[in-house]
Amino acid sequence: MKDSIAYLPKDKQDDLGFLVKEILKRLPQAEYIILYGSYARGNYVRRSVRIEDGGIPTVKISDYDIYVVTSGFNNKKAETVLDNVEDIFFSGKDFDRDTPVQFITDDIKALNKYLEEGRYFYTQIKQEGIVLYNSGKYKLSRRRKLNFAEIKEQAQEYFDEKFEKGNFFFDDAVTNKGRERFQMSSFYLHQACENYYYAIRLTFTLRNNKQHNLSKLSSSVRRYIDDLGTVFPQNTPEEKRLFVLLKAAYVEARYTPYFVVTKEDIDALIPKVELLRDIAKRICEAKIKEYGEQSTI
Repeated sequence: MKDSIAYLPKDKQDDLGFLVKEILKRLPQAEYIILYGSYARGNYVRRSVRIEDGGIPTVKISDYDIYVVTSGFNNKKAETVLDNVEDIFFSGKDFDRDTPVQFITDDIKALNKYLEEGRYFYTQIKQEGIVLYNSGKYKLSRRRKLNFAEIKEQAQEYFDEKFEKGNFFFDDAVTNKGRERFQMSSFYLHQACENYYYAIRLTFTLRNNKQHNLSKLSSSVRRYIDDLGTVFPQNTPEEKRLFVLLKAAYVEARYTPYFVVTKEDIDALIPKVELLRDIAKRICEAKIKEYGEQSTI
């Protein structure tokens, strides 16, 4: 892997330097901090605005994708620490203008195991990633040559499982709407979205960390196609309100009796979830087909 970000503009270098400093301050068990994705490849988008059909603007901003590799530390605790770093980094910034950050984390033993097995997501990180920090205590295993036939098979299994589960939840949402159980309908719509996003992430990376925050889930997959930005555009106060309601439904719809969800809310959200479902199906099937074509090369 490379170890220089000199090709990036100074403000981007400063951002990444700040993130590394904050990670090491709060997570001394970090052994590697690796930049991957569009900022590592150099094909990132600082900010672009595209006008969709109907005059709706969609903003695209590439994330800082950062992989934190630890040793001897609980993954869930590491994720909590990195969530705090993300909050500190993004405090006072504008979601529509400033660069978000996406963290993933694994133990060094798990990473080396994945490399030895030829796991697609991890071999790509080793091939394209840039080391922002290396404790020098551990070496990364050699990556096994990619086997796209195996990748296609795994991706198909992941997609089938998560997409079908998303459809089950969507059906439950429609059923509960018909029975005027609007709170529970909102919860099932949240779960449908969660699984459709999981289907995309697993198909494209063969990796998925548990996440219930729809903002983070949608941000983690929007790089794969601009159309995903049209699902929950949040360009008006009403769009933002609906998305906040849907995010809150994961907890509030089950545990708060005073959580207000109306029939009109559900009527507005169902077409959005249907759009997410259709985009997920289209891009995942295309990606699986691509894996199959690569396996014959």
